[in-house]
Order: sequence, then structure tokens, then C-alpha cells
Amino acid sequence: MAGRCPFRYSAAFGLFACALVTAAVTPAVTAAQHRPSPQPVPSGTGQTIVDGDTLILRSGVQVRLVGIQAPKLPLGRRGFKAWPLAAEARTALAHLTSGKTLALSYTGRKIDRHGRLLAHLTTPDGIWVQGALLRDGMARVYTFPDNRGRAAEMLALERTARAARRGLWAHPYYRIRAADDLRRDVGTFQIIEGTVSKAAAVRGRAYLNFGRNWRTDFTISISPKWIRRHWRDGPPVAGYEGRTVRVRGWLKSYNGPLIEATHPEQIEILP
Repeated sequence: MAGRCPFRYSAAFGLFACALVTAAVTPAVTAAQHRPSPQPVPSGTGQTIVDGDTLILRSGVQVRLVGIQAPKLPLGRRGFKAWPLAAEARTALAHLTSGKTLALSYTGRKIDRHGRLLAHLTTPDGIWVQGALLRDGMARVYTFPDNRGRAAEMLALERTARAARRGLWAHPYYRIRAADDLRRDVGTFQIIEGTVSKAAAVRGRAYLNFGRNWRTDFTISISPKWIRRHWRDGPPVAGYEGRTVRVRGWLKSYNGPLIEATHPEQIEILP
């Protein structure tokens, strides 16, 4: 898919547009192309598309589209297998941004440790790029404790795309996991649904358990640090016990599958 034009046009314009898109999604990114940004900028022109959630402006500054996670490409990582629809997501970002003057806005931390800008992008015709990718099923919501802005809007767009089975939501690789069937998913980013059977606070840390045996069943853990910063009323155990929730994050193994939650937007309480 990476080398094919996904759009249908006619005659010579079609060939020209296809060439532009194909060139824009070239994956090679050299040090010369990526110049770490010393400070945030308000705008820039999209030039090189790295993957479905990262691009390089004409100035050489790299931008990570904050708040979303598109399917990942290897990008030179040995042994890394591209996630399904990764090439399609990159092409979708190219179609939205290549050659366009983009407005950059910030809702939290502005620059990451790699010198990439952490920004929301808006096209000249008013399209919010993150919103468009989520609406079309080309990305999932991926917020951080220091970057949570517009989370409610993004989660709503993701839910709509999932209900319509658009993009990645039609692929089994991205299906929502059940809390009782996660052992093969340790080490991956997942969205998980289940009912909190027991919630407790131990030495200031909150544990949301999804089974009878906390030593083997799925658990959400919230450290005292993040409780102090984002759950100001103390360990958030009473609000979750007995509730069906949807949580997202990287799964690790610690007394069974576990996700470390760092902010409330990671955990959606479902009807």
C-alpha cells in the first residue's frame, strides 16, 4: 500500500496527485531532515510524513500529533513488524497535511525528549487533523498525564468510528480486549473492557481488580504520585468498584496482566 496511490482522480491530475502523495509518505528520515525544535512554533508547512502520527515540517522540525496513536511502522527498527493499516494511516496523514500551512496548538507539554513538537494540527480549511484521523479510524486516542487536552472530544470521535467499524476498527488486531483474556497481549498497547470486581487502596496506591485472584487476574494500578496530581479527592476506589470500565494503556506483567494508569482519561466508566 505504501507505494500505491489510494485516491482516484482522472487523467494527468491523477498522476500528479498520486506522485505527490507517494513522495510525501517516503519513510526514510535522516538526521538532517529532523531538526530538534528549541521552542514551540505557531505554524509550519507539512513536508515529510514519517508515519501516521508524525511529520516533519519544511523547517526540519518534527511534530508528533499529540493525543493519538496511529498504527506503527518499523522505521528502521530491526525485527519490528508493521502494525496492520500502518501504511494507510501514513497516507491519510499525507493527504491531510502535505504541502499545507498548518496551525499548531498546544494543550500540555510542548516538546518531548526527542525535540519533537507535541501539537494539535489544523489545516487552512479548518480541519483538525487529529479529529479527522480518529473519525476515519486511522488512529486511537493516546493521552498522557502531561498532555490530556481535548481528550473528551477525541474519545467521542473514536467511539463513533468504532461503532461504524471504520479503518482499524474493522481489523481484529485492534479489537477491544476482554479483561479475562490478556496474557498473550502483555507488552502491547490495548484497550480493555471489564467490570471492576474489587477496588482497594494500599499504602496510598489504588488497585482496581477485575477477577477474584489479584495475583493472576487483570489489574489497574494507580500510584500515589498520580493520585495526588490527578485524583485530588484521594485514591479513586469508591467510584470504580462494581463499574464496567474501558481502560487503555501498555500491558505489563505484574501479578497477572496490569496497566499503570496515570490520569483519569485513561479509564472510561461505561453505562
